Amino acid sequence: MRESFYRYLMTKRDPNGQDELTLFANNAFFDQAFPKQSHDYHEIAHYLELNATYLPSMTIFDDAWQKYLEEVI
Repeated sequence: MRESFYRYLMTKRDPNGQDELTLFANNAFFDQAFPKQSHDYHEIAHYLELNATYLPSMTIFDDAWQKYLEEVI
């Protein structure tokens, strides 16, 4: 079974990092309602569009999702 997007995203955390992916991962870590078990792009995208004020652009998520597909799946 493949790992969830959230688990993949957590591998990108870095308290000293300043790039968009790292900031996304750091903020998602503190998001208690993030769909942590999901493997579904649309479910996660919908959640982020409605709830993730810490994500300045959905392009960041799209780029992270593409990297997830390339590295995990």
